[in-house]
Amino acid sequence: MGTDTEKASLVLSLRQQGIVDLRVLGAIEAIPRERFVPPALAHKAYEDTALPIAGGQTISQPFIVAYMTQMLDVGARHRVLEIGTGSGYQAAVLAKLCRRVYTVERRRNLMRHAERLLSDLHIHNVVTRLGDGAKGWPEQAPFERIMVTAAAPSVPQALIEQLAEGGVMILPVGPVHGDQEIWRVRRQGAEALYEKLMPVRFVPLVEGVLRDD
Repeated sequence: MGTDTEKASLVLSLRQQGIVDLRVLGAIEAIPRERFVPPALAHKAYEDTALPIAGGQTISQPFIVAYMTQMLDVGARHRVLEIGTGSGYQAAVLAKLCRRVYTVERRRNLMRHAERLLSDLHIHNVVTRLGDGAKGWPEQAPFERIMVTAAAPSVPQALIEQLAEGGVMILPVGPVHGDQEIWRVRRQGAEALYEKLMPVRFVPLVEGVLRDD
């Protein structure tokens, strides 16, 4: 288990980097990040760094999780779509802040592991789906908020269409080996307004479903 000192040190670091939303900081503090990383890396769980997980994927560094969550501005009544369940950590953080999280993962093994972990942690307002993240979850749309945790070369049109009026999407955009940036997209009527926030490096958003079971 992460010690209170390790968690407090991480929260202090996040505050110093501009994370001021107390709900976001509280969610980061409440979720045991060591449960979402491989056991051999549990001692690094509260360092502000990305760590490898199964399937060649990563769990994002806490600052990126906190920053994207803060910029998403999640409300308690919101329904949030997450693209790329991965370890389940980002979904767990979002689940502390909103009514329900709908999360899509293309790797069955990762999805099942995340499902078990969220259940063990008594986080019951997350619904998972095996699918192509670029297509979103149209049957449950519209969503007040959408977060994408893998970099797309451009903003997927299907996801824009699944945003509610006035809704917000946060996602990394850019080529696999080139410059990527976090964008914030706001839906206003038939238009989408784009805002570039900060440079990042993410694993790519890959189309299709991976049959890995």
